[in-house]
Amino acid sequence: MIAAILRRLAVPATLGALAVTTQATAQVTPFNQAIAVAAAEDEALSAFYRESNFEPLWVGNDAGDTARREALLAVIGKASLHALPEGRYDTDRIRRMMADAKTVRDRGKLDVELSRLFLRFASDISTGVLEPNRVVPAIKRASPEDKRLELLRELSRARPHGFMDSLTPHSHEYTRLVRERLRLVDAIQNGTWGEPVQASRVEQGDSGADVIRLRDRLIAMGYLGRSATQVFDATMRRAVEAFQLDHGLQVDGIVGGKTREELNTSPSERLGSVLVAMERERWMNVDRGDRHIWVNLTDFHAQIIVDGEVFFETKSVIGKNVSDRETPEFSDEMDHMVINPYWYVPRSIIVGEYLPNLRRNPYAHGQLDIINSRGQIVNRGRGFSQFSARSFPYSMRQKPGPQNALGRVKFMFPNKYNIYLHDTPAQSLFQQNVRAFSHGCIRLDDPYEFGYALLSMQTDDPEGLFNRHLNSGNNTRVNLDQPLPVHLVYRTAISKPGGGMEYRDDIYGRDARILSALQAEGVPLETENTRLALSDG
Repeated sequence: MIAAILRRLAVPATLGALAVTTQATAQVTPFNQAIAVAAAEDEALSAFYRESNFEPLWVGNDAGDTARREALLAVIGKASLHALPEGRYDTDRIRRMMADAKTVRDRGKLDVELSRLFLRFASDISTGVLEPNRVVPAIKRASPEDKRLELLRELSRARPHGFMDSLTPHSHEYTRLVRERLRLVDAIQNGTWGEPVQASRVEQGDSGADVIRLRDRLIAMGYLGRSATQVFDATMRRAVEAFQLDHGLQVDGIVGGKTREELNTSPSERLGSVLVAMERERWMNVDRGDRHIWVNLTDFHAQIIVDGEVFFETKSVIGKNVSDRETPEFSDEMDHMVINPYWYVPRSIIVGEYLPNLRRNPYAHGQLDIINSRGQIVNRGRGFSQFSARSFPYSMRQKPGPQNALGRVKFMFPNKYNIYLHDTPAQSLFQQNVRAFSHGCIRLDDPYEFGYALLSMQTDDPEGLFNRHLNSGNNTRVNLDQPLPVHLVYRTAISKPGGGMEYRDDIYGRDARILSALQAEGVPLETENTRLALSDG
């Protein structure tokens, strides 16, 4: 059996024979054999131990092995602070193996188990606990590759404690989310948010028990300084307005309806949003680009980010909350814009929305050309009643112009989901707080200015360049000299660089599914370790 495993691990045949016939003079010892057997079914582990000639990484007597053991157990001891499932790591079992490792074979098996434990933890903390697309199919991004063999190589050369710490996502957002998690756990355990507001409406000038409840909540959440007031005054109104702004609500300073609902949301519910945001941040533990486009679907805004700062921002409209219209999440690269675009109608819209009308009236939707496979416009007089959704042989498009469904410009990051950013003639939709109306693409409130901002990175006269093409009326492609990464994301909990949080509704219900999956993997909302960390901090 040992000889077969060694052959599978590509150990030279002479060493395999020696492993079976003798141990006194062979390089392959019982320790090596134990490692070979324990690592046999894992490609990365097998490759690493082959490279190191089956030397120990963890259980040797030198200072490096000791430091690696201590660093691994220390960092796993902080797993709860990162909302990771401690049960996956079963450190009690590992400690028992360490205590019971009496023979060299035991030590060989233990070395592999410690490597396996390290890889499991490293993957979870740096790339996420879950596989995104398995939980929510509309998340079209894979979690970052965890490069298991390279991790083991780096660990063998690095300072263990520093290397273990480096596995944590380095984004400022992740760090702030970890801190917010601790604050929310503290609020849950100590009941500092107090009682919810009962009255259906509370506004400036009011007094009584609900004003006191409102005051206490605003103080606990950080929107109001310490106060003993029992009257809803101007200071409290400003605090409510700040709360409304942070929660994507109409800013009117009145507590009622949606504002009351958000204000009464429990810290446990907010904690769930933060846990999901931490997992999502681990999924995007990659270089996002010094310049990139960031579209948070739940926030209904699109941003151009330059060196970590918002360079330009505009309102957006996203896909309707219907299964086949939700905007997916993915990252790609914007490389051009089209000014005065044609709108090529998606097949699903043609057969689902337009064909039934065309069957009744061939001249319906007259703003659209019906095109055959040779690119010719079809004579509508022949009618379309003979066609079904399956057999309809034509495509449809709308000419450039102010009433074009895409407006006067679209911004392209070619992808298989046929998603892009574009203008729209339906400007009234941007007056809504919740803007989920499209078939999946992302409409922009200020598309011209968005174009100017992009072109300002490659010309001294971005408005002139853009408007010359626009005013020509011609369908024109304008390439970006330096393509920009585009990230379509979905965050219901967003930290503020200056402190505090913003929250948005889980409009598609995706975060609820992710939270459920995290809890199924053993991620708790609060743990004893978190209490200890709070008391120590």
